[in-house]
Amino acid sequence: MIRPRRKIRGISAVLLPFQENGDPDWVGFSGHVKRTVAAGLAPAVNMDTGFGNFIDDSTRLKAMELTRAETDDFVAGAFVCDEPGAAFNDAEYFRQMEMIQNHGGTPVIFQSFGLTDQGDEGIVSCYEKLAENADRLIGFELSEVFASFGKIYSMDVYRGLLGIDRLIGSKHSSLNREKEWSRLQMRDEIRPEFHVFTGNDLAIDMVMYGSDYLLGLSTFAPDIFAQRDTAWAAGDPAFYELNDWLQYLGFLTFRPPVPAYKHSAAMFLKLRGQIDCDNTHPGSPTRPGSDREILRQLVEHFPIRLRPLPQSHKIQTPLQTVRALTAQKAILKMPVSLLG
Repeated sequence: MIRPRRKIRGISAVLLPFQENGDPDWVGFSGHVKRTVAAGLAPAVNMDTGFGNFIDDSTRLKAMELTRAETDDFVAGAFVCDEPGAAFNDAEYFRQMEMIQNHGGTPVIFQSFGLTDQGDEGIVSCYEKLAENADRLIGFELSEVFASFGKIYSMDVYRGLLGIDRLIGSKHSSLNREKEWSRLQMRDEIRPEFHVFTGNDLAIDMVMYGSDYLLGLSTFAPDIFAQRDTAWAAGDPAFYELNDWLQYLGFLTFRPPVPAYKHSAAMFLKLRGQIDCDNTHPGSPTRPGSDREILRQLVEHFPIRLRPLPQSHKIQTPLQTVRALTAQKAILKMPVSLLG
């Protein structure tokens, strides 16, 4: 099932940072969008990483305006807040989708109780209805461990989603490799161009098997994710070194309570000198201050330099550094056959 030398489609969630006074840090946000685009990844705004379930319309619109100023290749979350037992609120989904499309983005359909509290046929019918009002859109399966309104769909539903032409892909966040593999297999049989976007921050190597990604973890280092993706497309074993470090970062920062990864991300970006304040949204859980030292060591001991060096230092590219370490320490001994 491994697919060497495949070009990976990477979509990176963009953290919404905050100032000391609690207001959004739009300068820091814009800089993060610019770096994401410069790395070659598509930004995803107003997602969970952007506190999509906490922010108001004015904040959503500002985030999309700033993103549209940098790229016309971006996605944004369409979030509908409801309660258990609520009916499917298609009008609010349409309103959210219209805001996103008016700014040139592709809507990512967050689940809601009104969407997931239905039978299989009803769920597919809802997506069909939404697709009639969009040029294209992306679905989203979210495990209940992340949100009470989430649901991992049956394979019958997934087959139905594959039949909706304007649904170009779907993010899968079950954190279960077998479930994602089954979706890849069905995708390959029915509609090979459909994107299975892994949302598994604890198994980011799913890209080796044919998944693309829409991740919160990549907000920490979109540049390093891009280097990793380039290495995979080139058949370069540096992919494994880069992926291992990124996965270690994921294991640390996506530990329970999982939503606190956004505070970890703010800490990390501040350590990189990319934002001024590492506060998180007041409605989101926090990490202990002791995490900063661990994250600082990760920044300093990664085999590439994430922070500026004095001019006297000779700076190697990430792949040059990883290759040097690999040659010196024989870290990777991959058979050529596995690299395509």
